[in-house]
Amino acid sequence: MQIEEKDVVDRLQAYLDHHISLSQLVNWAERAMMDGAFVGENREKVRDIVARLGVADVFAFGLSWEDFEQALTALRYGTEVRIFCVSGLN
Repeated sequence: MQIEEKDVVDRLQAYLDHHISLSQLVNWAERAMMDGAFVGENREKVRDIVARLGVADVFAFGLSWEDFEQALTALRYGTEVRIFCVSGLN
């Protein structure tokens, strides 16, 4: 399995959009560290970010919003937060 920055960004976005759980994100990262080949000009950054994601299920290492921002910034992506009412009540 080849891992490049787009794969990491897609996984982070899926997690932040609640399409995958933290355990799914961690499992993907663990598999990528064991079986993946990091490719592309940012492969070292990608590997470091994936390694960090692989321990995110350990309480001492959890993930903060700043961790996501730093990871995405390192891959030349930005973040934006939208707040909206989900219950229909204002």
